Amino acid sequence: MGRHLYTFLLLLLFTNSVFSWKKDEFRNCNQTPFCKHARTRKPGSCSLIASDVSISDGDLVAKLIAKQSSQDVSEDQQRPTKPLVLTISAYQDGVMRMKIDEDQSLSPRKKRFEVPDVIEPGFLNKKLWLQRLKEDKDENGPISVVYLSEGYEAVIRHDPFEVFVRESGENGKKVLSLNSHGLFDFEQLREKEDGEEWEENFRSHTDKRPYGSQSISFDVSFYEADFVYGIPEHATSLALKPTRGPGIEFSEPYRLFNLDVFEYVHDSPFGLYGSIPFMISHGKSRGSSGFFWLNAAEMQIDVLGTGWNDENSSVLMLPSDQKRVDTLWMSEAGVVDAFFFVGPGPKDVVRQYISVTGAPAMPQLFATAYHQCRWNYRDEEDVFNVDAKFDEHDIPYDVLWLDIEHTDGKKYFTWDRMLFPNPEEMQKKLAGKGRRMVTIVDPHIKRDDSYYIHKEASEKGYYVRDSTGKDFDGWCWPGSSSYLDMLNPEIRSWWAEKFSYENYVGSSPSLYIWNDMNEPSVFNGPEVTMPRDALHYGDAEHRELHNAYGYYFHMATANGLVKRSDGKDRPFVLSRAFFPGSQRYGAVWTGDNTADWDQLRVSVPMLLTLGLTGISFSGADVGGFFGNPDTELLVRWYQLGAYYPFFRAHAHHDTKRREPWLFGERNTEIIKESIRVRYMLLPYYYTLFREANVSSIPVIRPLWMEFPSDEKTFSNDEAFMVGNSILVQGIFTERAKHVDVYLPGDQLWYDMKTGAAYKGGVTHKLEALEESIPSFQRAGTIIPRKDRTRRSSIQMENDPYTLVIALNSSKAAEGELYVDDGKSFEFQQGAYIHLRFTFSNGKLTSTNIASATAGSRKFASRCIIERIIVVGLSPDPKTALVEPGNHKADIERGPLLLRGGPAPSSVLTIRKPNVNIADDWTIAIL
Repeated sequence: MGRHLYTFLLLLLFTNSVFSWKKDEFRNCNQTPFCKHARTRKPGSCSLIASDVSISDGDLVAKLIAKQSSQDVSEDQQRPTKPLVLTISAYQDGVMRMKIDEDQSLSPRKKRFEVPDVIEPGFLNKKLWLQRLKEDKDENGPISVVYLSEGYEAVIRHDPFEVFVRESGENGKKVLSLNSHGLFDFEQLREKEDGEEWEENFRSHTDKRPYGSQSISFDVSFYEADFVYGIPEHATSLALKPTRGPGIEFSEPYRLFNLDVFEYVHDSPFGLYGSIPFMISHGKSRGSSGFFWLNAAEMQIDVLGTGWNDENSSVLMLPSDQKRVDTLWMSEAGVVDAFFFVGPGPKDVVRQYISVTGAPAMPQLFATAYHQCRWNYRDEEDVFNVDAKFDEHDIPYDVLWLDIEHTDGKKYFTWDRMLFPNPEEMQKKLAGKGRRMVTIVDPHIKRDDSYYIHKEASEKGYYVRDSTGKDFDGWCWPGSSSYLDMLNPEIRSWWAEKFSYENYVGSSPSLYIWNDMNEPSVFNGPEVTMPRDALHYGDAEHRELHNAYGYYFHMATANGLVKRSDGKDRPFVLSRAFFPGSQRYGAVWTGDNTADWDQLRVSVPMLLTLGLTGISFSGADVGGFFGNPDTELLVRWYQLGAYYPFFRAHAHHDTKRREPWLFGERNTEIIKESIRVRYMLLPYYYTLFREANVSSIPVIRPLWMEFPSDEKTFSNDEAFMVGNSILVQGIFTERAKHVDVYLPGDQLWYDMKTGAAYKGGVTHKLEALEESIPSFQRAGTIIPRKDRTRRSSIQMENDPYTLVIALNSSKAAEGELYVDDGKSFEFQQGAYIHLRFTFSNGKLTSTNIASATAGSRKFASRCIIERIIVVGLSPDPKTALVEPGNHKADIERGPLLLRGGPAPSSVLTIRKPNVNIADDWTIAIL
């Protein structure tokens, strides 16, 4: 009893200290030696030159050596350095890879860590074999040039050392460059000198740093760029604000270091739960380009504002008459393994990045619907009551979630049998209505000898070790905990087996998984995480792979669910921590947000940034995890959240219950309508998830991704596109009477609720309606819907479709619909229907564009098109002729696009054309 009390008191102490964001618990740049060191370096500090440039095995290779005649070198440059090895490789579709590392033949103390199992295996097969090296000169001296892709060249400048991509041809303009300001720095591994102190202290923690400083930093410039975006996760604007220069808002760099941050503040460069070191630029004159550094150590990135270098302008190494955005990238460890993406369009850059890190997984259909979560639904009775209330109020939902309290003493893969005595029967009852359950499985393993997971992991030596070589012991929800070394593929495979029905007793095919706290969170660790000098597989230090730890855990869990179904069913795993490649394994969310208007507002740029960096399947906790939202805030959050790719309501256990029916009849109806809108649009969302899976384009997009020449969209992060057809504008202020909505482009936009037309290229001041937020369908698009209300998405499987056609000025439109079985991997063998709808010259045509390959599996559907709504057509047609079959369908004015409000006269409906979605057909409006 005394031990349990002691554990409880310690946990209370730790949780009280981390349950709210306290600035002094986390390091800033000045408290982080590698960041402070890199920021003090002046332009021109790099004394390296490129020598021995040649072609070898299809790559450009060179040595980077210190310039012997260099004067005025800094103290850290006076220490003798060995040559570095530089390799440049070209890949299909305009991707350049550059690696810089220590020369292994010169026997450094150890091999520097390179992040494994992130690069998509198929990417390496796209390598172009470089054969011809052109030696040339420009105004700054000798250069070596190789072909990169059509229209682009890769260039290495010898002295001063610089690497850049430029357009081909005489006077080709630069696209991206590295070390144009001479800020490159690579601290090599070396022996400790007498009297030298390598340890670092932060608060009460000591980092032994057995290999000393091993940081890397360099400048990257994006040419013809107006803004840069990306590098999540930060609660800040979509367009990244400068962090250095006159009049800046942020004095700290953007930090990339996965941390468990409770009640994070908005509008801050502070790093949160995930890290993706990928930046995309955009400008009106050229378009987009991108840069990705594959490195899992802590990183800090400065966006250098106008005038950042005024005091050093005389030593600017390589001046340019091109407009550009300069950035400074700093990391604690690793190697330079960088990718340059030439674009030129924003969708091109995202596609090029995804070719390296892998395509987003295709989710099961249920996962794209509405999820209901709370820490915690108390017991089986609570679960059944919540489930019944959704039915009583006729509100659809697909998934009910259980947080940590469902376990036996925070031991994952177990159930508290007092509260959940019949977990399989509970899941079976939900599944009878087409609903699923999700349980939480975190990476901290309770150190309890009676717990089979701990006993087996301990015996096999599967835990991360501390700096002395013993199993690392930290504190988290169970108390004393150890952490599996997920860097090791053998341990990931072992973990995956734990999700079998035999091992996870009480689980069923309708149970899916939530990975939380996988940054990893360690309540008594430095900055609430694992010490940097902890040891992993291959004696890698935790500092070298910290940001990828949650990625490997997510990977292993997703693979476990695939194994559970013998490879038949797609997994669903939600992860809080993420890294490049996480999109291949499931969804993420923005973590422990707070119930306030600013957090609602910042959710939009946070999710847009995740989409730009490959993670389409993302969402924010509707209502805010911490705090009690007032009714208006909660309603507005549901209205916005219904358009998130991942749509889940979640709340802390200290908050008041906030299920949709607890806020009065009127508000229940408004929330219900928001959820129903999502269910109506599920066919459209599922089609967009398939588009992301195939072509990498995110489900929700910044306006400038669809309108790349419209400067008014470049910094707009209050509105977003859902696919290429829907624009959504949130309402982010309390008691708003009006809302300004900018509608880009030169086409019309149609209010999705009423069908009213609005001109593009104009900011419209609209009434802020209580029952909905502004949403518009773009003229020239066709959206598929399912309009019948059911309890869950699976019950809609055979329901008929509605097509909403919004005509442009040419009286034309197009759209797509993707359908498969919603759960299995058979779509990869061709078992799907992919329709393209086109409306032109008064005819609507449907064509199945699914690629037909020999031996492909077939997918059949009984679904029909029940209704076609056309907006913007005049004069009045009389009838619709359906081919094949030569039968007529009725036409009438209206009804509404969505529920509520009168339909304008330009809206008409074709009723019961009754064509099967699997067939090719044409409907002529006469």
